[in-house]
Order: sequence, then structure tokens, then C-alpha cells
Amino acid sequence: MQLGELIMLAIGLAMDAFAVSVCKGLACGKVQAKHLGLCGLWFGGFQALMPFIGYLLGAAFITYISAFDHWIAFVLLAVIGISMIREAFDKDGEQADASFAIRTMLLMAVATSIDALAVGITFGVLPEVNLPLALSLIGGITFLLSAVGVKIGSIFGARYRFAAELLGGILLIFLGAKILLEHLGVLVL
Repeated sequence: MQLGELIMLAIGLAMDAFAVSVCKGLACGKVQAKHLGLCGLWFGGFQALMPFIGYLLGAAFITYISAFDHWIAFVLLAVIGISMIREAFDKDGEQADASFAIRTMLLMAVATSIDALAVGITFGVLPEVNLPLALSLIGGITFLLSAVGVKIGSIFGARYRFAAELLGGILLIFLGAKILLEHLGVLVL
């Protein structure tokens, strides 16, 4: 994966955390710098940790799945992307929760990073991925977008949740299709 692809992937993965952070900011009303930092650390940290765990799983099984690894990457990214798009259209959405307690943040960080675990599995089967760079970008971009999301939520409310989840889903589907088409020789970039 090239740098641009890793950045797009990181942005796509960060959209769930961004949407939840917007809701946090909405629930808090007046936010402080510590709120921005807490959301950034929890969400960014887990978004970096989960793909590493997924990578270890994917690398452990590479000899068994190398013949169809491109299909695995495509299916995982497409399923995650479709799920994000479906969540964008979900009228119930996340309930705004102003708590920054450890248990609350841990549950939300794990919930928003499950898709990153699946992406990490694709890293384990795609040998050209620069794992340290990918994890740094995913964690860093999620940290930044989560912190910004809290501030945006405190100012504008939940207005951008739909767009964030829709864009994230589209980006992930696009990346999955690109990986598949490149491997099949249909797309050469």
C-alpha cells in the first residue's frame, strides 16, 4: 500500500471514532482540552492497537490463505464499509453520553476499533504494507479526528455524524476494490 492509500484507510477507519467523538462533544456542551485529549488517546490508541492484533492473526495464517488473500482484503473492507454506510442511515444512532469514565471510554474505544482489527488481518496477508507507518497513521489520524470531533460536537452538534460515517464507508469499499482489481491485473497504478 502506498502512502496515499494508507492515509485514506486511516481516515476511513477514524470516521466511527469521529462520529462518536462528535456525540461526546454534543453531550458535554462545554469541553475542555482534557476531553479532546482523552477521546484522542482512547480512540487513537485502540485504532492503532487493533490492526496490530489483526496483523498478528493474519500473518499466522498466511500460508493457508495466500492464494486468495486479495479476496479476503476485498471482502473484509467491503463488509466494514457497507456496515459503516448502513450505520450512517440508522435513525437511532449513538446515544450522547457525556461520561469520560474508564469503563465508558474503554467500551467505546473497543466498539469503534473492531473494524480496525479486521483491517489488520488484511495487513497480515498483504506483504507490501509498511506496518509501523500504517499503525502510526491510523492511530495519529484517529487521535486528531477524535479530538476535533469533540470540539465540533460541542459547537455544531451531531450534524456531521451522517457524512462522516458515509464517507468512511465509501473510502473502505474503494480501497478493498482497488486491492482486488490490482491483484487481478485489471487496475495498474
